[in-house]
Amino acid sequence: MKKLILFITLLSLCKTFSQITEDYMDSSIIKLQETIPDFSFLNSEGKTQNLKDYKGKVILINFFATWCGPCMQEMPFLQNDIWNKLKDNSNFIILSFGRDHSQEEINNFIAKKKFTFPIFADKGKLVYNLFATKYIPRNYLIDQNGKVVYTSTGFSTEEFETLKIKIDALLNN
Repeated sequence: MKKLILFITLLSLCKTFSQITEDYMDSSIIKLQETIPDFSFLNSEGKTQNLKDYKGKVILINFFATWCGPCMQEMPFLQNDIWNKLKDNSNFIILSFGRDHSQEEINNFIAKKKFTFPIFADKGKLVYNLFATKYIPRNYLIDQNGKVVYTSTGFSTEEFETLKIKIDALLNN
């Protein structure tokens, strides 16, 4: 009887894990090897920028929110492990979007945290909704041809190391 209860419990956990994994996968609109859509966004001066302005570059698109714990864990890694090392590389750019944040909120956040990589407001989730339906932090690594070559959702140091390796491989081709 105990074995049967244990078996049913394990089966239930596997089904729950499978549903969670499937939910994460289904929340992504843009999938691996797909070309990302061109989109526009406002920079901190209120000027329109287009993704096509970065054609031919390796692009890391990051989505976060200031209230998101895992996002706040990841942001210093973006600053120290990626941006500080690659900011002078003309073939690379980070575009980080504060999901559903106003420009004022983003400006205050940048001033408080002292981040120097490009962070933009995405009020109304206009950019985010092109990529996903839920879950942050979320990263999309785009190759020089505009194709998604790596994605991640959530934050772990192991996954972040994989992201860094993928960026290095693209830049050293």
